Amino acid sequence: MSRVAEVIRKTKETEIRVRIDLDGSGVAAVSTGIGFFDHMLDAFARHGLFDLTVEARGDLHVDGHHTVEDTGIALGQAIAKALGDRAGIRRYADALVPLDEALVRAVVDVSGRPYLSYQVEIAKWQLLGDYDVFLTPEFFRALVMNAELTAHVDLIRGDNPHHIVEAAVKAFARALDGATTIDPRVRGVPSTKGVL
Repeated sequence: MSRVAEVIRKTKETEIRVRIDLDGSGVAAVSTGIGFFDHMLDAFARHGLFDLTVEARGDLHVDGHHTVEDTGIALGQAIAKALGDRAGIRRYADALVPLDEALVRAVVDVSGRPYLSYQVEIAKWQLLGDYDVFLTPEFFRALVMNAELTAHVDLIRGDNPHHIVEAAVKAFARALDGATTIDPRVRGVPSTKGVL
């Protein structure tokens, strides 16, 4: 069964095309106009072993908020579409990822119930290139709500904002990969309710 999906999102603020293969090998082709965000989406694909295409044009003359949030929305919708009825998946997974002094834990439940707990405090506002570090929870929230996941992302320790954000993205990607992996032992949907 192919677990590939494409979503196109057009608003007055953004135009975004996302294509994801949940059973890929980590190949990414990403262009959002925000260098650090491109780097994070590439890391998401590579460490989650997702094949990912993202083409985004947004109102960057305003700021990066609409582009980042709407990319999260489209990516979340593509993940949900690729998962289909979610039969045969492991459902739960976690990952702990270090990046130098930073350590971040991500836990994912492909639950059908969207919820994000994002406990990652960065001490001060900072731009990473042209990327506002405070857009990171907006991206995760948009993705999680539209993919209908429960996710907890927790900073264990860290000082460098670049390292913290990158570790968070990589940890989330690895947990999502584990939770969406097909397990041949799982019959149907892994829920006593019979649906996710």
